[in-house]
Amino acid sequence: MAFEVLRATRERDAYANLLLPALLRERGLTGRDAALATELCYGALRGQGTYDAVIAACSSRGLDQIDPPVRDVLRLGAHQLLATRIGAHAAVATSVDLVREVAGPGAAGFVNAVLRRVATRDLEAWITAIAPDRAADPVGHLAVRYSHPRWIVAAFSESLGEDGAAGTLPAGTEAGLAQTEAALAASAGRPSVTLCAVPGLAEQAELAAAGAQIARWSAFGAYLEGGDPAALAAVSQGRAAVQDEASQLAAVALTRVDVGSQDRLWLDLCAGPGGKARLLAGLAARGGARLVAADIRLHRARLVSAAVTGEAGVLVADGTVPAWRPGSFDRVIADVPCSGLGALRRRPEARWRKSPADVAALGALQRRLLASALAAARAGGAVAYVTCSPHAGETSAVVADVLAGRDDVDVLDAPAVLAEVPDLRCPEPDGPYAQFWPHRHGTDAIFLALLQRRPVPGAAADTRAGGRPVTR
Repeated sequence: MAFEVLRATRERDAYANLLLPALLRERGLTGRDAALATELCYGALRGQGTYDAVIAACSSRGLDQIDPPVRDVLRLGAHQLLATRIGAHAAVATSVDLVREVAGPGAAGFVNAVLRRVATRDLEAWITAIAPDRAADPVGHLAVRYSHPRWIVAAFSESLGEDGAAGTLPAGTEAGLAQTEAALAASAGRPSVTLCAVPGLAEQAELAAAGAQIARWSAFGAYLEGGDPAALAAVSQGRAAVQDEASQLAAVALTRVDVGSQDRLWLDLCAGPGGKARLLAGLAARGGARLVAADIRLHRARLVSAAVTGEAGVLVADGTVPAWRPGSFDRVIADVPCSGLGALRRRPEARWRKSPADVAALGALQRRLLASALAAARAGGAVAYVTCSPHAGETSAVVADVLAGRDDVDVLDAPAVLAEVPDLRCPEPDGPYAQFWPHRHGTDAIFLALLQRRPVPGAAADTRAGGRPVTR
């Protein structure tokens, strides 16, 4: 099963976090078997960069000369040998059996020979042998040690304000990447399952009574250390759902901005698949406001429609070509499409799919969506710009470009708005933005900028919204 997931992520860009649970249900795997399949699958994907370097050192062929299915089997075998308690003989023998089945008997001897060489050292010894020298090339060293592409290591370093973005450090200053190393280690780890109680439908106390641990900062969040979230009544009944705590707090932060006495209509500009919209709809209803949630894709809008409750409206609409009049909304959230580099713990294959070109390609869309969000907000209204990425090209650079030459928008102090959460402030000179990190906050690496249209005396908002409604 683990091999099938690896093959699907490689051949058809499947998402492991969606495909694996479906296969487990389809084939009835539970308990220890399900846990082992999950460990093999996610472990091989997370460790792919490190394991590929080890495999290359143990193979008589270049990595690009090994047939893709054989590479997948070798990655699974290397993970068992270097990161689990599975015995070496069992790991090699089952890998040989698997490669006979998926690639034919001719590959069996090759896999046997490579994995026997892999088994001659433990992981730390292999990293010492194959990784670039830490002092001479700290980014390259961390890329191999923590199994991330080099460009992601450099991007994390830049976002954390450390000195390794260029790829090298002066001799003896390797400690300058301590935060980067901690972030990479956390991104390679296993995340907890975080739940969010929908305001008005469920409470934290109910989740805690069902065995969850109360979240550190979100008044709606709780953590599960294991098990199936759907086993909780609140989740199975749609009164709570899986949502990262930083995602919850980004939505909550928008609701804390003072927008004056008029606070009736909110907009989620890119709402699919509906996590933030679910929470915002509940918060809006509690305060007598109404959320309008829009997404350009019909199937994602339908997911939003299934997620939200109360009087929320869901539209199929392109956020860059608004279906509403300018200045219609009191609060707007633009959770824009991004690289997803902040959620590598949950989507381990994403680090091998993305490239700097992907980040650059998204930049124009992110800028148009933020500009559209600002246009949708009335004078005095608030806008939250959110990405699940710490990459400067998707965060502070986007905000700076959109605000360049504008004198009608104030940048609010986002870390001060979320004062209960420590260590959120981005390094200077980025601005008063909030950046969550897995190593600091145990959350996805979510970025938040809070903006506010400057009030214009006597201005009135038009609260009509158009678009193609989705049946709820």
